[in-house]
Amino acid sequence: MTAEASPTTAAVPDGLEPRPLSADESRALAERHALMQIGVRPPLTAYLRDLWRKRHFIWTLASSQAYAAHQKYLLGQVWAVLNPLLLVASYYLIFGVLLNTRRGTANYLGFLTIGIFLFSFIASSMTSGAKAITNNIGLVRSLRFPRAVLPIAVTLTQLIHTLPALGVLVLLMLVTGEPIQLEWLMLPVAIVLLFLNVLGITFFLARIVEISRDIGNLVPVVTRLLRYISGVFFSIDSYAGHPVVHAIMAYQPVSLPLTIMREALLSESPIHLGNWLLALGWALVLPITGFLFFWRAEARYGRAS
Repeated sequence: MTAEASPTTAAVPDGLEPRPLSADESRALAERHALMQIGVRPPLTAYLRDLWRKRHFIWTLASSQAYAAHQKYLLGQVWAVLNPLLLVASYYLIFGVLLNTRRGTANYLGFLTIGIFLFSFIASSMTSGAKAITNNIGLVRSLRFPRAVLPIAVTLTQLIHTLPALGVLVLLMLVTGEPIQLEWLMLPVAIVLLFLNVLGITFFLARIVEISRDIGNLVPVVTRLLRYISGVFFSIDSYAGHPVVHAIMAYQPVSLPLTIMREALLSESPIHLGNWLLALGWALVLPITGFLFFWRAEARYGRAS
């Protein structure tokens, strides 16, 4: 007995069956519809294009996280300014009054405030950025997007969180007797250079900690060490008699942003073009090398170990 064909099944006439696509045709079809192979590192140009398309998502993620940071507290966003101010008060008491490290610095309160406010941004970005992948592993495993979104969003979150404190910083400069001068126009430039420096460091830390989570426990130790060798609450020029030590402390990528910010805001610290060029150099080298270092491991992020 011969089985009858189902009435809902239409036979395909001979010669009209769809032929398989060639490798080139499949690749062209995938590119036309922005499809990407899962589990492999995309080409750098395609990765950058995809990252640019996610710029609105990065901003939304960063701004929402910055807003939510203090919402569970009664004073809310006031803590974004209150925390660094309390740090300034405590450090001024310890280092400015008790230990008298203010020697040679006319406006020590302004000097210290710049150091504390900016280093708070640096330290929080490093600590949060180091865990940008590991703290969002569920998101990484469930959705396909450029993983560089996460360290960028974390660093941008901390910058948004710091902006109110920077506004207070400018007011404090006036309170401490600093005159408004043309150099203040360099403040936005200093902030951009600072952000780029920190972003580059964050890229490095995010990949390293994803490889070994134990290293994440060392990041607070590193930031504490940087606090004491970056001139946060004392002038690095006090080590001018030790040229090698002075050069290492003065020109590393954490202390230079503090230096150029002080040159922009403090009348006693004239702008030195060399410092700004070195800061620009770090702001180019660190983000580029950090991004490439991070991108090279794109395929492994989120894989179960």
